[in-house]
Amino acid sequence: MRQLHNAMIISLITASLLAAAAIVTPTPAKAEQPTAPHGPATGPWRSPVGGLDPLTRFDPPPEPWLPGHRGVDLAASTDLPVTAAGAGTVVFADDLAGRGVVSIVHANGLRTTYEPVEPLVAAGDTVTTGQTIGHLQSGHDSCPGQVCLHLGLKRGPLYLDPMLLFGKGKVRLLPRPGRPETGR
Repeated sequence: MRQLHNAMIISLITASLLAAAAIVTPTPAKAEQPTAPHGPATGPWRSPVGGLDPLTRFDPPPEPWLPGHRGVDLAASTDLPVTAAGAGTVVFADDLAGRGVVSIVHANGLRTTYEPVEPLVAAGDTVTTGQTIGHLQSGHDSCPGQVCLHLGLKRGPLYLDPMLLFGKGKVRLLPRPGRPETGR
């Protein structure tokens, strides 16, 4: 049983490192990317609201079922066009728990999520990097008194720091379950 536990832990760590490497490694573009109102692209990924000014940073919980902040909140203004951070297929564009959400699956297995957004796209639509997918709405819970876009990033069930898309995130390894953290 212990060997199975150790193998699962090693597999999880390996998968996390591979996912982080896949995000940080640039992917060659297949076609010229369109210009968007948020400025030129700096690779295959582009900020969905202009600047990369996080009001609330990525702060995942130590266990998947615990509360935490599984994305970043980027400063923005109401009714600002929200653009796709990368090319992909829209898998969700509707209201969820009282706010507009758009979710896009990308060719590299990543999924980006944008909220609160009034969608201009529908599930099944193909989008390009920088294409407008909706307009920002106010009222995101973790930005009281301010307008922000919550940008989420996942690979499978694993939440990742969305700032990694832009070369600004932090890869964080978690301690093994049942072991105390060392003071490194």
